[in-house]
Amino acid sequence: MAALESAFLNLGHIETLARKQSKIHQLDPRAKLLTTLIFIITVMSFNRYDLSGVIPFFLYPVMILIIGDLPLIYLVKRFVIVLPFILFIGILNPIIDQNIIMKIGSFSISGGWVSFFSILIRAVLTVFAALTLIATTGFHEICIAMEKIGIPNLFAAQLLFVYRYLFVLIDEASRMVRAKSLRSFSRKGNGLKEWSSIIGHLILRTVDRARRIHLAMLSRGFDGEIRLAHKYVFQLKDILYVLGWTSLFMLMRIFNFSILTGNILQKLMP
Repeated sequence: MAALESAFLNLGHIETLARKQSKIHQLDPRAKLLTTLIFIITVMSFNRYDLSGVIPFFLYPVMILIIGDLPLIYLVKRFVIVLPFILFIGILNPIIDQNIIMKIGSFSISGGWVSFFSILIRAVLTVFAALTLIATTGFHEICIAMEKIGIPNLFAAQLLFVYRYLFVLIDEASRMVRAKSLRSFSRKGNGLKEWSSIIGHLILRTVDRARRIHLAMLSRGFDGEIRLAHKYVFQLKDILYVLGWTSLFMLMRIFNFSILTGNILQKLMP
């Protein structure tokens, strides 16, 4: 029961973070969405053996964390949820690709291990970029921004409803688990049969509640278009934000800043 309520609060907390008033929060959602998409595309364009090239891209999520005053520990906990899936994607690389591509002292490193860590680093960058986007914008505004930049309205609305459905699902689950705990003693009623029945009833209850919510939306004039209480205007600061970060991403993609920095430090050292 406590775990479900904690999940509900954690899921809603990221929306609370989006209501802050930092300089990042005040930017147009379209500017932040476009910048994040360009960042993700640029990071994913690197060769699977290129580790040093992607390291400088940590600058972007770190700057958003600092300027947006976001809690690092909270975002790390959200990242840990998807970490097993990331590890599952690349865990076989060291077994499949055993060709030695570099040596550090007496240690030989295969291409599989390099590609594995490359996948891990790029996943950290892209997931944190997405998390900081939600934490500084809010999912509702992101869906509107998606619609404004040309993504079909049906897709944006469906994505928003799926996100909102998670809140309905967790709320109904917490009610059912609370009712079950009040009607059972000790460990009675914790068998597979009982939980199977609870899951089945949970699906039926959430579908029924979602239907009632949909009917309530229709009765209030919902026509499939996502709306905000206020309109966003693309200002000069939003243009500079997109152009500034995009230019930096392109420079970091063309030039390997890690190697350049290493060469400079090597020349400065006696």
